[in-house]
Amino acid sequence: MVLDEMARRHQTDFRPREDAEVARVSGSWQGWLAKPGTFMNLSGFAVQKLRSFYKIPVDDVLVITDDVNLPLGRLRARARGSEGGHNGLRSIIEQLGTNEFPRLRVGVGRGDTRRDLADHVLARFEPDEAAEIGRSVLRAADAADIFGADGIEKVMNAFNRVESEGT
Repeated sequence: MVLDEMARRHQTDFRPREDAEVARVSGSWQGWLAKPGTFMNLSGFAVQKLRSFYKIPVDDVLVITDDVNLPLGRLRARARGSEGGHNGLRSIIEQLGTNEFPRLRVGVGRGDTRRDLADHVLARFEPDEAAEIGRSVLRAADAADIFGADGIEKVMNAFNRVESEGT
């Protein structure tokens, strides 16, 4: 959802490439948007192939992922870190051979505790969650644009504060 919003903003379209769909961005920053076409648990293969093909330094790769451990709509940016139990991040760390890459986590909450967590992550958002998710997608796209132009430090400073503080 975040990458679709970014493609819309930058007036670009995704095209098939290897194990992903990619879109070129140019403007205030230049780079690539990429949606791995692999299963989430294998997304590291697509990330590594694209990084190698386009000769992108690891610290210029921003991984945007959902996070069940963050409240719905909350964003958290980090310059590096563990997979935190996220199988997609685990795959990326394994394939890149490092955890030293920026990431932006978008909170999706844990959902109904009676429901299987995997089902929660793979399902559509509930109607009462739509407005919050819509806002977080816009904010995550803002964060990714700031990353492209100014780097992860500016993203962390702008988006890691609690939302009630005005972010």
